[in-house]
Amino acid sequence: MTQPLDEAEMARWIAWKQANDAVLGAVAQEIYDASGLSAPDFAVLSRVIENGGGRMPQLDLGALLDWKRARLSRQLSRMAERGLLRREDGPGRRVLVVATDEGRTALSAARPAHARAVRRALLARTGPSGGDTFWRVVQDIATPPEAAS
Repeated sequence: MTQPLDEAEMARWIAWKQANDAVLGAVAQEIYDASGLSAPDFAVLSRVIENGGGRMPQLDLGALLDWKRARLSRQLSRMAERGLLRREDGPGRRVLVVATDEGRTALSAARPAHARAVRRALLARTGPSGGDTFWRVVQDIATPPEAAS
């Protein structure tokens, strides 16, 4: 049987979760303050605009975000109601997600806020050398085990 985390391991785990929450929260708040976009709005629009040129099959968007179909559908419906995007019929009965001018404008307002927040809440805190060892470890953690082989 696997032993529970000891006190030092638990402290590190809690620190990791708190740091993640703090960075993501700071970035999300700055994006919202600058553009009115939530973190999920930003995730959707940035993928559609930057990866799809403003238009992308809904199925491909779901795969990029690694979201379940129901979650994506609800998010897209909320965004469509706010005029940030629309859905259109595409080839082969596929649904296309299309960013509107309002969505593009909101993403343009969010981009500088995103960069500022990432730099302030995360990058500036890794030290003047850029925390090379830290970032190597983070990259290693982020690489799926099957991709590392």
